[in-house]
Amino acid sequence: MQMMTRNVLLDMELEEDDDEDGDIVLENFEQTIVPNFGSLESQQDFRTPEFEEFNGKPDSLFFNDGQRRIDFVLVYEDESRKETNKKGTNEKQRRKRQAYESNLICQGLQLEATRSVLDDKIVFVKVHAPWDVLCTYAEIMHIKLPLKPNDLKTRSSAFDSFNWFTKVLRVDERVIKPEQEFFTAPFEKNRMNDFYIVDKDSFFNPATRSRIVYFILSRVKYQMVNNVSKFGINRLVSSGIYKAAFPLHDCQFGSRSEDPSCPNERYLLYREWAHPRSIYKKQPLDLIRKYYGEKIGIYFAWLGYYTQMLLLAAVVGVACFLYGYLNQDNCTWSKEVCDPDIGGKIVMCPQCDKICPFWKLNITCESSKKLCIFDSFGTLVFAVFMGVWVTLFLEFWKRRQAELEYEWDTVELQQEEQPRPEYEAQCTHVVINEITQEEERIPFTAWGKCIRITLCASAVLFWILLIIASVIGIIVYRLSVFIVFSAKLPSTVNGTDPIQKYLTPQTATSITASIISFIIIMILNTIYEKVAIMITNFELPRTQTDYENSLTMKMFLFQFVNYYSSCFYIAFFKGKFVGYPGDPVYWLGKYRNEECDPGGCLLELTTQLIIIMGGKAIWNNIQEVLLPWIMNLIGRYHSVSGSEKKTPRWEQDYHLQPMGKLGLFYEYLEMIIQFGFVTLFVASFPLAPLLALVNNILEIRVDAWKLTTQFRRMVPEKAQDIGAWQPIMQGIAILAVVTNAMIIAFTSDMIPRLVYYWSFSIPPYGDHTHYTMEGYISNTLSIFNIADFKNKSKGDSFSGIGDHTTCRYRDFRNPPGHPQEYKHNIYYWHVIAAKLAFIIVMEHIIYSVKFLISYIIPDVSKSTRSKIKREKYLTQKLLHESHLKDMTKNMGAIAERMVEVVDNNLRPKLE
Repeated sequence: MQMMTRNVLLDMELEEDDDEDGDIVLENFEQTIVPNFGSLESQQDFRTPEFEEFNGKPDSLFFNDGQRRIDFVLVYEDESRKETNKKGTNEKQRRKRQAYESNLICQGLQLEATRSVLDDKIVFVKVHAPWDVLCTYAEIMHIKLPLKPNDLKTRSSAFDSFNWFTKVLRVDERVIKPEQEFFTAPFEKNRMNDFYIVDKDSFFNPATRSRIVYFILSRVKYQMVNNVSKFGINRLVSSGIYKAAFPLHDCQFGSRSEDPSCPNERYLLYREWAHPRSIYKKQPLDLIRKYYGEKIGIYFAWLGYYTQMLLLAAVVGVACFLYGYLNQDNCTWSKEVCDPDIGGKIVMCPQCDKICPFWKLNITCESSKKLCIFDSFGTLVFAVFMGVWVTLFLEFWKRRQAELEYEWDTVELQQEEQPRPEYEAQCTHVVINEITQEEERIPFTAWGKCIRITLCASAVLFWILLIIASVIGIIVYRLSVFIVFSAKLPSTVNGTDPIQKYLTPQTATSITASIISFIIIMILNTIYEKVAIMITNFELPRTQTDYENSLTMKMFLFQFVNYYSSCFYIAFFKGKFVGYPGDPVYWLGKYRNEECDPGGCLLELTTQLIIIMGGKAIWNNIQEVLLPWIMNLIGRYHSVSGSEKKTPRWEQDYHLQPMGKLGLFYEYLEMIIQFGFVTLFVASFPLAPLLALVNNILEIRVDAWKLTTQFRRMVPEKAQDIGAWQPIMQGIAILAVVTNAMIIAFTSDMIPRLVYYWSFSIPPYGDHTHYTMEGYISNTLSIFNIADFKNKSKGDSFSGIGDHTTCRYRDFRNPPGHPQEYKHNIYYWHVIAAKLAFIIVMEHIIYSVKFLISYIIPDVSKSTRSKIKREKYLTQKLLHESHLKDMTKNMGAIAERMVEVVDNNLRPKLE
């Protein structure tokens, strides 16, 4: 998340234009994309504005005349009152700003400037879009607006029959009234009479007005450098010419506005959505969408649906955990490890060279007990369940998303998207469009595009390799520190020292390495966020959706490697290529590879997940609550007591924190990383869905609290779906089946135990007469002759082993003296075959169920599809009939006129 440190990057450009000399440009009326709304001379010249005095109404959303609504606010610092010697720089900034504001007036916007009540160096420029400007740009942006009330949209819920039960969970409709539904169509000025215009002041709601004004602000020029236009409010803010640009909140969040015309939507959102007492209530998604736009609305709808689905996964996960916890006392192999007559007499071989001692198996007693909780039959059941759960979640979310598209009128949104201003600014090459055969401008040629893609791909690969290098550094740390802990920590259990029961060399290494790995992950996150934004800016995507999708793939790729690489190492590499005591395998030719505990590496993987997943959730929530709150306190430090009742709405909002265009991107990224932890490694930690559920319940309210109380209002944006995050989740869901199957097969000890259990009477597994796990530990620990140690790995001390001439190690190899001593025995190959068979069977079963579910559950429900078709038909019919009426009326008028003309011409002749 880290939004406060990220905002400086959101509109970062590859080139800096602050110190460049260029021509200050005024808009050429004939070349602008809107008609001339009046010459500059015919309007008040705001290049040298006469500042208006504050009228004393703190919640006013209008100009001082009380008539024109404030649609946007620009903030800058008056250069004439700055205490600085950079007169040249100040003059350049002032000229650029004056040219920009003059061009805004040329586009038809109306401006009003006022100084800050608390600091007279700060100037607020209030922007108002008149009716003609709104209509013109609504047509340019293809904004859908109401035609007539819609009586088809009936929102039904699966819980309607339980209204008496769910009433307490729903927002009271008397507090937040349901929005009236309309048939809509893209606005056209020449068909204005067809639209449902009861009042011009309310036809364009505040969110739509802000979106239109921001569209204009993002495309107005202010300078020309080397025949390249410099334009857009984003560049002006990032270069410091303006300090901020934002739409206004409609009131204070803690109290209602005194203005009777104010809808008080911010107050209602805080009371019914962001306040802690509303934590159990459903989200008022329609009001969220109306106030903040569809893009934020779809995020909270997705997050809420994901949280609801986690409830089922958490219940099943807790049940599997309790199953393992209640049955840990029946874990035969754990009892053998803890038994002084079995585990206490088994001498294990040193796990490193020279200084590592021999150790008794029973020092892993406590870890073996914990392992019984997670490495149980319930884990297998839960892994299969999660493979099905993730498919159900994705399929049902598609249906829910389709319903929201219909309800929020974003079904055909893709036609409305415009190119990014940064893209348009670079369009200097003229080419012939193959379809229209007309000239069009593009930023670079096909060859230039190939070069950019190659450079971007190379940069991404380079930085991923750096992440892998950091993971290798952690592995080297683990190998080095394990030697230290092995030499310092005791190798036998002393009943008088309870710490020795838990602090083994393996445990100490795992915990410290996980903590260091988490710290490095959080540091690398900050670096790779900047890198991903720089690469995406250089790539220059055409639209905002393309930009966010490109950045999404890069950031997720970086985060995937950063967060999950250590877990993949523990799960699939640690302890797999270690050789045996007489011939160990060395990492980088120097460090002896790590070995797992006799029970496997599953417990270490669980520890890694708890530290990274839990630490990340705690850190993010603390940061999201404290950092904006502290920054806002600093921003209001110079304000006097009770000034909020005296300062105007625009000044109160200015002291809030900017969300940034990519603020929502980081919210998605945080949740998708969590989604990966919940699905990819859930076989090692069945409580992961429960932790995610608790975190998400808090996350929804924390995000709501931030938006309504600590951040400026974002520019409302349209969104049809969750974008590139949907295919990313689908990819994670497919990969999760493989990872969980491999964790059960290769990381846990379940398959070897099952092979031993079902082969009780077959040598060399045992000669038991019934199914049992007795003797399993001895069967899975191979024997090594101490005399066979090589000089490189032979220790200097043999204390603690008594008269033992052999030691044991975790593997399935032939004992010394065997014709094929230290080679893998038949049990090893049986276990490998069982593991591979398990992976194939589990994958095929789960994938078959997944594809069957995907086929049975359509992405769009039949009722929603029918409603979409019905509304489209009625809308077209309405427009067509209206057009026919106009034509008939015009034809009738023409016919009457012709009859009148003929009659006037013929009557004198007949007379």
